[in-house]
Amino acid sequence: MPMRQDSDHPAIRDAGFTVRQVDDRVTVLCLSGALDTAAAAGLAATLNDNLVTSAARRRLVLDMTGLSLISAAALRILDTHTRHLAEAVAVITAASHVREAFAVAPPPGLRLYTTLGAALADLPDDSPPQPPPGPPARPPVTGEEDLRSEVYGLRAKARSHSLIGTAQGVLYERYHLGIQSQGFDLLREASQHHNVPLRILASAVLTAPPPPASDGDWFPGRRHTPPPTLELLSTGGLDTRDRRQVLRTAVYDAITLTDADAGELHLTDPAQDHALVLEGHVNLAPAYQDSVALVSGPPAVCARARDRTRAVSVADIASDPVLADSPQGRAALAAGSRALHAEPALTDSGEVTGVITLHRQQSGPWMTSPQYTALETLAADVAAWRSWYRRTVLLDALERLHTHARALG
Repeated sequence: MPMRQDSDHPAIRDAGFTVRQVDDRVTVLCLSGALDTAAAAGLAATLNDNLVTSAARRRLVLDMTGLSLISAAALRILDTHTRHLAEAVAVITAASHVREAFAVAPPPGLRLYTTLGAALADLPDDSPPQPPPGPPARPPVTGEEDLRSEVYGLRAKARSHSLIGTAQGVLYERYHLGIQSQGFDLLREASQHHNVPLRILASAVLTAPPPPASDGDWFPGRRHTPPPTLELLSTGGLDTRDRRQVLRTAVYDAITLTDADAGELHLTDPAQDHALVLEGHVNLAPAYQDSVALVSGPPAVCARARDRTRAVSVADIASDPVLADSPQGRAALAAGSRALHAEPALTDSGEVTGVITLHRQQSGPWMTSPQYTALETLAADVAAWRSWYRRTVLLDALERLHTHARALG
């Protein structure tokens, strides 16, 4: 939750400094009020404190959406404290007067964004580098936690492998391929070319109508449409064809809009009877992630929201005996969650294409009426984006696969 850190210096009483921990890798410093010359000293001290944390592999983001004024002295402080950094610090501001102030002499250590979601999605990936091709070296299992993590990873691979293997067999039969492994090669090439996850492409192969018997396109006469106009989903500065970035941004936006402690996003998979597949998450324990990686039905709240086509709130997990005694409920309680809210992502026709689920560490309702409305709008944005993605990016990948497969058959 946000912690107010107002300076005791009387000259900066109109400038507010609030620190918010978005997750275990990002600190957001919110600046509000009038950041005039007198307030610059307080800004310098606050930056010093938080840049030390940032140097320890936490990313610092400056949210200036609440600023009514920024002085030249404050700009110099920002420049002095960031120009030496190896990576630019993200700054969020949509106000024209603040952006104009930066435009006069753009500090090299800062990078401007219009929304928090866009800034978070553009942060570098700090995950460990992937091993070189070849048989991977398996690290020794040193304890119970390591063993559990390995089991979770194996389960995730098994879920994807089954789907991909089935699609591979379909391609082998459909295009009369010489060997079955050519089906996997086709999937992999189209997946990499269009940046579509292999599992998603395999699901599309299994659920799309078969291509026509003629030698033409799989989807003849198809028109490309621009991405939809979204109300809250922060796609500014993002490549809307990048599925991973858009979904990660949606989870960040949901948590930011609702003051939740953790969040997850599931999308339905037509190839698995519209089961809910975990596609994005923030601040979720590995055991809980494993319990909701693939959800077919209740009592999980995401499945309740999908089946009822409306939002579902659980004010106290422990007081819901069916949920509390389920694998998902036990894992949520063990991770520290006490309240849940699931919002379905509905298309204009009323189809549920996914669910956003938010977690709170205190029991009881926590969102205000405007927050409920904002979350509903964000979920509708996710549904609109996914519909567009399936009609464009995914069909582009299928068309490419079809073209290459016909050349092999």
